[in-house]
Amino acid sequence: MIITQTPLRIGLAGGGTDLPSYYRAHGGGAVVNAAIDKYIHVLVNSKFDRSIRVAYSKTENVDRVGEVQHALVREALTATGVDTGVEVHTIADIPSEGTGLGSSSTLTVGLLNALYAHRGVLKDARELAEEACRIEIDRLGGTLGKQDQYIAALGGVQLLEFRPDDTVRSTPLPLSTADRERLGDHLGLFYTGITRSAQGILTSQDRRTATNLPNLEAMRDLAYATARALTAGRWEEFGRLLDEGWRLKKELSPGITTPEIDRAYAAAKSAGAWGGKITGAGGGGFLLVIHPPEQSHQIARALEPMRRLPIRIDPAGSRILFVGR
Repeated sequence: MIITQTPLRIGLAGGGTDLPSYYRAHGGGAVVNAAIDKYIHVLVNSKFDRSIRVAYSKTENVDRVGEVQHALVREALTATGVDTGVEVHTIADIPSEGTGLGSSSTLTVGLLNALYAHRGVLKDARELAEEACRIEIDRLGGTLGKQDQYIAALGGVQLLEFRPDDTVRSTPLPLSTADRERLGDHLGLFYTGITRSAQGILTSQDRRTATNLPNLEAMRDLAYATARALTAGRWEEFGRLLDEGWRLKKELSPGITTPEIDRAYAAAKSAGAWGGKITGAGGGGFLLVIHPPEQSHQIARALEPMRRLPIRIDPAGSRILFVGR
């Protein structure tokens, strides 16, 4: 039996510049992304017969890999060469899709890690991220960007740079344990109750790259400024950079924000938040706000009935928790 634990994530700056329509033609993109202490666990176990069992929100029992309906599981089984006598269980801390926390990529990375380990093969983080990108982007066409796969595999807080040749450079921000704790003290994550498909928003945004070029270039610059602010522990500056990034992001495509989201964001700022953004592609999911720690309760009251999700930064990426017979 193999059990893996893979973190979900929050995007902090530069989102949108990881789309190939931008980074291939305009000198590369850059984002800052952070892994959080909310996870997807994958359990892989041998079966006594040759069938395949997959358990998630429903259960599948099939004889061949090609019959598996869960596309990510099917493609991960195919990629790793696990094609018989196996059962796969997935358990998520945040079960709903469309939350903007990168759950699909987290699941794909965790599946690959577990299935390779089941075969006795250990892959490093970058290999897991690259293979997850091939599955999600090339085989399934389910996402356009690469940031979610890399942060799920690598963990911590990363400056990710997307080069015109499609390679990715990752630079972990040098945050101590105390720095990560202080960062967590300044983060508020609130569930809007709205789920959405990122694909439609990203496809629309991708088509508008030429029109959005000034905003995208400014957002790429904000990623580097955000990395500097975080490294120096300048929390208020970090919040104001996110505020500017959210202003630019809202202009990229219709559907990134809604009147309801705008009202909630305004309420958070009135209650003392420095800045923030909707996580992921936009349109719903979680509202991330950056605030002085002493304002956290006031902001939570201002955003009621939104539920607050307590989070901390996880310094590790996908890892194997258990290996047993």
